[in-house]
Amino acid sequence: MNPTIVTHPNIHFADIPMPGPAASENTPLLNPPVPRIDESAWERTTDTDRPLRIFLDELRILTRYALPVFGTHLLEFSLIMASVISIGHLSTTALAAISLGTMTANVTAFSIIQGFTSALDTMLPAAWTSPQPELVGLWSQRMAIVMSVLLIPMYALWFNAEAILVRLKQDPEVAHLAAVYLRFLSIGLPAYAFNCISRRYFQSQGLFAVPTQIIFIVAPTNVLLNYLLVWGPQPIRLGYIGAPIATAISFNLVSLMSIAYGIFYVPRTSWHPLSRRMFTSLGVLVELGLAGVGQTASEWWAWELVALAASLLGPVALATQSVLLVSASTTFQAPFALSVASSVRIGNLLGEANAKRAKVASNTSLIMALGISAISSAMFLIFRNSWAYLFNDDPEVVKLVASILPIVALFQVFDGNAAITAGILRARGKQVTGALLNLSAYYIIGIPFGMWLAFSRDMKLHGLWIGLTVSLVYCSLFGTLLCLRTDWDREVWKVAQRLNEHGKVGRIHTVDEEDGALLEA
Repeated sequence: MNPTIVTHPNIHFADIPMPGPAASENTPLLNPPVPRIDESAWERTTDTDRPLRIFLDELRILTRYALPVFGTHLLEFSLIMASVISIGHLSTTALAAISLGTMTANVTAFSIIQGFTSALDTMLPAAWTSPQPELVGLWSQRMAIVMSVLLIPMYALWFNAEAILVRLKQDPEVAHLAAVYLRFLSIGLPAYAFNCISRRYFQSQGLFAVPTQIIFIVAPTNVLLNYLLVWGPQPIRLGYIGAPIATAISFNLVSLMSIAYGIFYVPRTSWHPLSRRMFTSLGVLVELGLAGVGQTASEWWAWELVALAASLLGPVALATQSVLLVSASTTFQAPFALSVASSVRIGNLLGEANAKRAKVASNTSLIMALGISAISSAMFLIFRNSWAYLFNDDPEVVKLVASILPIVALFQVFDGNAAITAGILRARGKQVTGALLNLSAYYIIGIPFGMWLAFSRDMKLHGLWIGLTVSLVYCSLFGTLLCLRTDWDREVWKVAQRLNEHGKVGRIHTVDEEDGALLEA
């Protein structure tokens, strides 16, 4: 075992054990290693062509990283979107109800689950590259325990949703149908939580394509189930309740396939036998999970608050908001996938003390975001008069959607850019900065301004979307400024300092020490 020496001005640290006789700063700790992109071509470039060559290399690498993430999130999102589309053609009231039901599910459960399981983004990658890779399985088991407890109040809210929604001044018929939707969707709630854990379990080991492959099989099955249970032959047609049942079945299918894949196709390197240890250190995950909820759910809740405001404008406005929200959320999956890829890529480069390359990767991702956003904007502008027919046949909804889509097209540019800057900030360890940016953008600027336009200036749904666009302009401009002004040499220095401060991998010996070191990391 040879020590790895990482050099940088004013930095020198060693004694991190690496396998093999020819270890370097790029040598993985484990076998099999996390997949890496071959950069040998870049290393052979000359000074004259290096800038363009580096840009093209980063373009290729970021695209290769982002594609499986995009596929996973887009197909996962389609599980809900299929229900919205199938129910939307039943009636405008049904579309408004599923919109309200989905909003309630997001606020009271899905956003919280996503926020809590984001704690695994900190724990699992560190565990996988440590001398104790089986901690990946142990931390996943611990998160499953935390999720099991959190599901109890979620179920209590969902099964009392009708009374709560009526007290919030929702239309009684819409509130009743939304509560029915939640009751049947709850069949898949534990599976949804498990899927958020299993996806991170696979990705922490470099198995990015596994969740994509699984959801690629389930997504078309979900479409078929929605058709059969909502619109199919009489013996199996269930109508409105068929959509949430189809979604719940699909969530459970993803869980079963993930378990089967983990048992039969993934090496046991990362698995920890079931034991009483899974009930220990739960406070660590709760603490990290609450921070994750504050960062992730705040943006979700802002969107749902706008949907709640839209519901006060009547069923047509709520149905229109559902169409616009689903559309914007679908196109958002591309820049979001790129933001995840950028965060991983830049983080790797900072760990390798490659400040110059990290800067190029950051700038490349910003340029790519503009290209993606331009495609989305053009699509909404070109098809604005017919877009709503994908979801609903009500002439009022179609007309209102067409009148707001130009605002949504402008929104795309800043929404995509804000997503990328958030990913860059995460790579730099600036999650708090990103959270403060979102909080101030939505809750201090965008939503109050949108509410004022919608209700005081009688601009209604147009006003709400103008407010959202203003909030994203603020996020995008300040986020881009923070990224462009980054001192990447200092960022490399900060990463090295954190490694020195929190101890070296070789110092982890006991159970208590390993958990503490991973928590600090």
